[in-house]
Amino acid sequence: MKGLITVDNRFTTPPNFIKNIITEDLRSGKVQEVITRFPPEPNGYLHIGHAKAIWINFTLGGEFGGKTNLRFDDTNPVKEDVEYVNSIQEDVKWLGYEWNEKRFASDYFDEMYNRAVLLIQKGKAYVDDQSADEIRQMRGTLTEPGKNSPYRERSVEENLDLFTRMRAGEFKNGERVLRAKIDMASPNINLRDPVIYRISHAHHHNTGDKWCIYPMYAFAHPLEDAIEGVTHSLCSLEFEDQRPFYDWVIAECEMESQPRQYEFGRLNLSQMVTSKRKLKLLVDEGHVDGWDDPRMPTISGLRRRGYTPEAIRDFVYETGISKNYGVIDLQTLEHFVREDLKLKAPRTMAVLHPLKVVITNYPEGQVEWLEAENNVENPEMGNRQIPFSREIYIEQDDFMENPPNKYFRLFPGNEVRLKHAYFIKCNDVIKDADGNVVEIHCTYDVETKSGSGFTGRKVKGTIHWVEATQAVPAEFRLYEPLISADAPEAEAEAEVEAAVAGAEMEADVTGAGAEAVEQPEKTFLDQLNPNSLEIVHGYVEQEMKEAQPQDKFQFFRHGYFSVDPKHSEPGRPVFNRVVSLKSSFQLPKA
Repeated sequence: MKGLITVDNRFTTPPNFIKNIITEDLRSGKVQEVITRFPPEPNGYLHIGHAKAIWINFTLGGEFGGKTNLRFDDTNPVKEDVEYVNSIQEDVKWLGYEWNEKRFASDYFDEMYNRAVLLIQKGKAYVDDQSADEIRQMRGTLTEPGKNSPYRERSVEENLDLFTRMRAGEFKNGERVLRAKIDMASPNINLRDPVIYRISHAHHHNTGDKWCIYPMYAFAHPLEDAIEGVTHSLCSLEFEDQRPFYDWVIAECEMESQPRQYEFGRLNLSQMVTSKRKLKLLVDEGHVDGWDDPRMPTISGLRRRGYTPEAIRDFVYETGISKNYGVIDLQTLEHFVREDLKLKAPRTMAVLHPLKVVITNYPEGQVEWLEAENNVENPEMGNRQIPFSREIYIEQDDFMENPPNKYFRLFPGNEVRLKHAYFIKCNDVIKDADGNVVEIHCTYDVETKSGSGFTGRKVKGTIHWVEATQAVPAEFRLYEPLISADAPEAEAEAEVEAAVAGAEMEADVTGAGAEAVEQPEKTFLDQLNPNSLEIVHGYVEQEMKEAQPQDKFQFFRHGYFSVDPKHSEPGRPVFNRVVSLKSSFQLPKA
């Protein structure tokens, strides 16, 4: 990993086909200034896949001295909310990016309406009275052409009248739609007279009650790009089949600017679902603690868990930009988190499953302060003072009464080193009425203090600990992947997303958006990991009572942890385990 990324990858991309296209466009004079955009729909929180799209658009825009807009494709008021708008802005900024301008599709609703009227006047659009089911049935299949609507040959005058009345609110949701008039026999289903306007008597977060008809996403999106002068419209591969309709809209609506769409391979991770429809289902049904649950693949969830923007940017840089489709092992992402935190996070001690130890030959009431380095790999982080006394806590699994061979931690008669402290030897075991070990008694050797240079004898085991009288009670949240399967519906995921996007164009006549189409069975819920969250209670060092939300630490042997901003209280922190300390994953050698 060292030396692999030598520049701040917020501002550069590795060699890729889109960069080659932009370079040639600038060289030939086809493009004078590069303008890209990140165009999320504000109908949910952003996830790790969006992090790649953000990085691609903002980095390529900046790399060529161009501009990148943040644009909200808010064409469906039923599913959109200001909460999502705010969360998206926060996520983009947290990842390290600033947009040139913030815009909304709804800013252009008047222009879109006028372009739709132009299509009607040219005989390129018509009002259809069919229901959603009727449109779907006549759409055809991949092997059979569609059938023309009985309303397809309405006159221009009748279509203009009906469309004007649609806007005036004379009709109910689903009663009529406006469809593009292209080719019901086209081998590309997206060109079979897609719906471009539907009726939706719904309050819009940006335009209020001004409109009761709304453009479909696939119609609005290319118009927005053209209005903003976007030069390179970048999207993931599932929208490749919609490119012909994108180009049709630009041409037939006679847009002065003519952007081009280019597709790249989307980011898919093992043991993660990144469909916003499915993530919303997890939230709505209470399977997780909101969109920012640390088990979620959302940017806010990863942030709350303790991931850093630098680690995410390093990760998406490493995945690169290509047209390849595949599933990346979750361990790859975790690798970059460890690499980023190892020099940033102080190393301290925490006991998650405490077992009390009484050092019987240590003076009662005495507390001494020992010196401990904060990060052995980063000496600039300095040292700290930690208390030591007669009573301490160690991990339960650092003691066994009847250990197996090659067990080098604490057991009756054995001696180990306490990290930063002394050798101790187990002499006695205290049990409760049920025979459970509740306390062990040890003696210490004052000559073996860490840093003293003692060489009289060696021990094979070193264990961590926390001084009992000043230890801070803490809650620890230990996470496993939310999904048990390695690749939950991964092969079908992009196809499902594309099907929903395509079906929205022809089946959503109720004003409900893409969610109106038939959803796949909730099979991914059967793959939820029942052990994805374990909550334990233990102790941390006394100085941790001052820990602030999002402070990050490496707890010896347990991994990297971050203070949870949602559940922590002053003096009683809650720690999310970000990642464990080790993984079997290794980056391939360059």
